[in-house]
Amino acid sequence: MRTRLRCALVLVLPLVLSLDACGVEAGKPVGAAGSPEVVATSSATPEPSATPESPEDFLDLAEKAMAEESGWTFSVKGEEGLTLQGQKNAATYRATVRRAMKPEALRSEGVTTSSKGTRKNEEIYVADGTAYLKEGDAPWKHAPVTDPEMRNKVEDPVAVVEEFRTYAKDTGGDVKVTRTGDGTVELRVASGKRKLSAVADRAWAKKAKREFDPTAEQLRKAGVAVEDAQLTLSGLDEVLVLDAKTYRIRSHRLDFGFLIPYGGADITFEQHVGEENQGTYAGRIELPADVR
Repeated sequence: MRTRLRCALVLVLPLVLSLDACGVEAGKPVGAAGSPEVVATSSATPEPSATPESPEDFLDLAEKAMAEESGWTFSVKGEEGLTLQGQKNAATYRATVRRAMKPEALRSEGVTTSSKGTRKNEEIYVADGTAYLKEGDAPWKHAPVTDPEMRNKVEDPVAVVEEFRTYAKDTGGDVKVTRTGDGTVELRVASGKRKLSAVADRAWAKKAKREFDPTAEQLRKAGVAVEDAQLTLSGLDEVLVLDAKTYRIRSHRLDFGFLIPYGGADITFEQHVGEENQGTYAGRIELPADVR
């Protein structure tokens, strides 16, 4: 699950695009893959091994390593934006996420800065399957963490392990494992420019589409016909980086984009997210008294 703030879009057709967006950060450009040495790819039926080799092996070790501590702190940075005829409007997001392991709970404190410099605070708690959200001065609201809106709001870096497990089980084996020279192991899914319809059954493409849906709905309200069959994935690069010795999560990055046909050209949507492990967290995560 990723943290997103719902985008506020004003579209003046046909030339001017203005977006107050939200999002998360990038390490490499959209679609930038490339890695030193591919040592494994996922398979439908991974063979057990004494040393980690398959993506599933590494993910099992990462899950175990992260569960050995009471909690973790992550920094989150991001950007999301739209571009039309060379005019780009985007916004950034910064947050600190604290994730308790036993029992599982999450607290996120962040701020979104719009393309016009407007800042809005955001606070999220997750406990017992319910997500609690406060944006700016608005009152708290809550819903099951599986609710589509909340699912796009909650940034849980530890849950990325399970997402990659889903990718690894996808038909065709989409996850590649690379041992780097800096003491890390990278698990990656990547795609170049492709019609969305050609990869719509892939779990990583479904996630990208889900992340794009709120913006797609606002574009439709602005008079832009957004049809899934006409969308092009401009590129996607998602990387989970593990420590090569401890198998703890070091970082996670997701970069992707879509091209939306409009007036004989394309509106470009891009989203970038980056999460960095800042170390262990031993505190308690408790809901504020005014949440309920």
